[in-house]
Amino acid sequence: MERLTLQAPAKINLTLDILGTRPDGYHEMYMVMQSVSLCDEITLELDSPGGIRAESGLGYLPSDKGNLAVSAALAFREATGQTWKDLHIGIQKNIPVCAGTAGGSSDAAAVLKGLNTLTEAGLSPRELAKVGEQVGSDVPYCVLGGTALAEGRGEILTPLPSLPPCWIVLCKPPFSISTPALFREWDKKKRKLRPDTKGVLAALEQGDLVGIARRMFNVFEGVLTPHQRREIETIKTALLQAGALGTTMSGSGPTVLGLFDREDLAREAVQVLKEDYTDVYLTQPV
Repeated sequence: MERLTLQAPAKINLTLDILGTRPDGYHEMYMVMQSVSLCDEITLELDSPGGIRAESGLGYLPSDKGNLAVSAALAFREATGQTWKDLHIGIQKNIPVCAGTAGGSSDAAAVLKGLNTLTEAGLSPRELAKVGEQVGSDVPYCVLGGTALAEGRGEILTPLPSLPPCWIVLCKPPFSISTPALFREWDKKKRKLRPDTKGVLAALEQGDLVGIARRMFNVFEGVLTPHQRREIETIKTALLQAGALGTTMSGSGPTVLGLFDREDLAREAVQVLKEDYTDVYLTQPV
């Protein structure tokens, strides 16, 4: 039995824009993504009897192909023409679930990378990302990581200059948001307020953290329900009052992020938010 343990980093969105609806029914996305040091831990045991299954210790997460990690394993096996039948995927969850931080997609990406190593398949990162397209829209990005511009469904990726060193506070309010519902609301309203993604790209080129932070925005914030919007705004206000350079919601939410250029202020923000919220994290770009 072969065993390998990997880290699966969370992702955040510095910007999220929707350019329109595609003929295939998906939406044309335009996003700046960043991986962060908050990680799940994935342990793969190849040829562990029991079929291909995932175990997280969380009863509400599926253990079969309803889990993206298992879907990734199946996609990898098919893409490489391999014949193994047994794989145990152990998942230590640290990234909040249904939070807009790609926890499931990152787990899937870690499975692809781990199996590539364990089976000595020799796929390049870009080839692994291509396999990941079959699993989920965020999986290709999670395979490659870092700072990137994501277009198409999220699978067209362009590496960008790294986010300057900073501290990132993440806070997830105690509810989840339906991604399909957000897209439906966006289709109805098509709000005109958009992120200055090109400005963020220029600020990344210049290493201008303040310029990046001031331009962060997520179009989904414009189609939240009144209750959701109030909660998100409460968190954003707390982060700004604590010294954040800028704030935005990540992905389809509801996690809110704040960028800080001072560790002491970021740590103070964590303590303030923990008075009202359980899921609060201090992290950094990776």
